[in-house]
Amino acid sequence: MTVRTLATLLLGAGLLAGCSADHDELRAWMEQQRREARPNVKPLQAPKKFDPQPYTAAQAVEPFSNQKLSVALKQEAKQPNSLLAAELNRRKEPLEAYPLDSMSMVGSITKQGQPYALLRVDNLLYQVKVGEYLGQNYGQIRKISETEIVLRELVQDSGGEMIERPATLQLQERAR
Repeated sequence: MTVRTLATLLLGAGLLAGCSADHDELRAWMEQQRREARPNVKPLQAPKKFDPQPYTAAQAVEPFSNQKLSVALKQEAKQPNSLLAAELNRRKEPLEAYPLDSMSMVGSITKQGQPYALLRVDNLLYQVKVGEYLGQNYGQIRKISETEIVLRELVQDSGGEMIERPATLQLQERAR
């Protein structure tokens, strides 16, 4: 063996011998700390008594029920100058069964000077013209251009009144 290796071994043995020295002083200090330490635990509070409240709204009309909506629509329709009265008294058109976001304008044509828009709904193609209805909010077509359809919809505002709202369907280009 070389001198360097021998010196390393002797140094390692010396360190190990120092680590195994008597730990009586350390043990005595740890025991003293255990005796002096006093736990400080606050007692738990007793739980509060739970008083259940009876649910009394079970017999009331649900705020989002179809029954409540139909009653409100009938009351609105009875008013003589109501926007909704004329819409409820006319015959529904086939495209009023679909929401506007399920429709896409795929083109436009002109027949005898009148503009028509081509709509794709459920992979079927429909021709629509100004004055026809589409969408679920009583949307009536007001204008057709080469790139869009302008509608007038009737929606309920936060106060429960029926108001007119403009809507558009843009020409959708197909991905190739």
